[in-house]
Parts: sequence; C-alpha cells; structure tokens
Amino acid sequence: MRLSLFLRFSACVGLVFVMCAMAIAQQHRDPFTRPEIDQIRDTSWEPQLRLGLYVKFARERLSTLEQARHDPKTKDRAQVTHDRLDDFLLIYDELNDNIDTYVDRKDDIRKPLKVIIDADGEFQQRLLALRDAAGVAPAEANRYEFVLSEALNTVDSSAGDHRKLMAEQEEAAKHRKANSNAKSGGRSE
Repeated sequence: MRLSLFLRFSACVGLVFVMCAMAIAQQHRDPFTRPEIDQIRDTSWEPQLRLGLYVKFARERLSTLEQARHDPKTKDRAQVTHDRLDDFLLIYDELNDNIDTYVDRKDDIRKPLKVIIDADGEFQQRLLALRDAAGVAPAEANRYEFVLSEALNTVDSSAGDHRKLMAEQEEAAKHRKANSNAKSGGRSE
C-alpha cells in the first residue's frame, strides 16, 4: 500500500517536472515590441504596408545590433549579438511567412517585393560585414556563429525566392492585363 502511494506520488512529481521543463523549453522571446505588434495587426489586409513594416523592423534589429557592437559599454557583446541576430531571423522568417500568405491569397505584391528585394541586398551586406569583422575574438564569434550562419543562409536563399516570385508576379500581371483587354474587346476607355 505504501509502495503504491509512493509510486503515485513520485509519478505525479515527475510529471510536474516534465511539464515545467516543456513549458520553459517552449518559451521563446518575441522579437516584436507591443507597439510593433499593434502596427502589424492594423495592416493585416494591406500587403504593401505590412511587408514594409517587417522590412523596417528587420532593418532596425540589424541597426541595434551594429550600435551595440560598437558601444564600448555593451556587456556580453557576444550574447547581445546572438540575441539581435536571432530577433532579426525571427522577423525575417515572419516576413517570408507573410509573403507566402499574400501569394496564397493571389494578392499583387509587386510593389512591396521591390522594397524587399532591395532590403535583401542590404541585409546580405550587413550580415557579411558582421561575419568578416576584424578584431573579433574567436571565442566571441563562436557564440553567435550558428545564428549568423542561419541568417546568411536564410537571406541568401530568400533573396533568390523573392526575385523568382517577382518574375512570377510580373508575368501574372501581364496575363491579367491581356485578359482584361480581351474582355473589353481590346478597346481603351
């Protein structure tokens, strides 16, 4: 009887520990501030504005990263670099998820795609500058090397995807225009 009670108690305590560990593991810093979340929510049906916000926020994260790296007062520069890169990557992934959503909805996103393609080039340059920065101790660079590598790979592959999507969007716009002209009998009003 006592053994059975002890086993039940032990199982319950173990279950509580496992659940706590899972909850801690699932916690991930949200890269967005409350005002940024409000701005994103307010533009959900406006691709040009919403995608522009994601570009703006990603750019801001790289700027804060660069400022922190050049500030002699920054404590634990490697951790700050890691965290800002992680924030950038999370925001950039959200940008790509939103692009996919607008494409699935058959929205014309050529205008914001032009901004995104320009930003891709800027982001690549800034990330490469960080990777190639002189005077960084190897121990420091090792602490953020993985997330920097992930950011570079993601931006590189996404830049190609964005250019391909732009070509597809341009082609679709030509077809829409041709179909519109055909329906109106080829007449201009």
